[in-house]
Amino acid sequence: MQKQTNISARILILVVVSTVVCATAFLLLNYFGHFKIDLSYLLLSVFICFVVSFLILYYFYYVEVTRNVNVLNEKIRRRFLSKEIPQKADQLEEEDTLLQLSERVDLLVKLREKEVQQFENLDSYRKEYLGNVSHELKTPVFNIQGYVDTLLNGGLEDSTINVEYLRRAEKSIDRLINIIDDLETITQLETGDLQLDIDTFDIALLCKDIYASLELNAAKRNIKLELAKKYDKPILVKADKFRIRQVLTNLITNSIKYGKENGTTLIELNYLNDDVVISVSDNGDGIDKKHVSRIFERFYRVDKGRSREQGGTGLGLAIVKHIIEAHNKSIVAESELGKGTKFTFSLPAA
Repeated sequence: MQKQTNISARILILVVVSTVVCATAFLLLNYFGHFKIDLSYLLLSVFICFVVSFLILYYFYYVEVTRNVNVLNEKIRRRFLSKEIPQKADQLEEEDTLLQLSERVDLLVKLREKEVQQFENLDSYRKEYLGNVSHELKTPVFNIQGYVDTLLNGGLEDSTINVEYLRRAEKSIDRLINIIDDLETITQLETGDLQLDIDTFDIALLCKDIYASLELNAAKRNIKLELAKKYDKPILVKADKFRIRQVLTNLITNSIKYGKENGTTLIELNYLNDDVVISVSDNGDGIDKKHVSRIFERFYRVDKGRSREQGGTGLGLAIVKHIIEAHNKSIVAESELGKGTKFTFSLPAA
């Protein structure tokens, strides 16, 4: 970091320069003028000039200018740079407040430029999101419309298709309801309208219960559901049990849906300081790095065609992320093509 210029040194330089100018003026008058000045009076005059110049410059530069600059610096720091490490009050080197103000203004400009870029990205994301919502809602609506039109135009009398088309229409209606329910859940989580019911429960027992409920789905694809250990002793956490069940169910269901056949889904629980770290991993096909950073976005699909065939709404991981964040925690995804995917999050230990 560049050493800051000392304000007192700058003032001293100005005083010395002004004193030298005054002394030179006295000497010129003494040499060319019609009157002579005694050397002692000259030195006394130079000293007085030095002191007066110093006091005047100190007052106007240091007291007035610097004080106002310090006030402005503090306003900027409190309003826009509150995360900045505060300076020590007893620091040995005096700060150049003008230089500090310049640096903070530059930093402020960079932050504003970054915010503008983020707003532009958000605007692009908003347009993409609206397009995805429209597409996801139109697909089941158009399917229902097609089935109903077919039935109204004679298909209702055809026993070979009427019941089948009604079942397909019902399936599309269920998907439409799921999308709306998921959107409502995300909105409630974002706005804080959805209150969490924090309780103490055994996360290991919850994982075993979810495994038991999803065992048949996993068996259809020959996927083995495993725990890293037996976890005979309770592992207690403080969280909303219903919402955490929703998180784990979503992660494990995705692992079953999109994992490779004859694969394995593994849950691992570990203590870390005052938290319990939960990870759900599989040895499936994995996700390309360019997709990993976006998989928690609403309606974002790595493989759009396959996801819709599986019946997903594209909102599951977005809900997972919001639920974990509502617990003041975070979730991360790690994946590598051909090696599988791992989701990790933490909860407060009870």
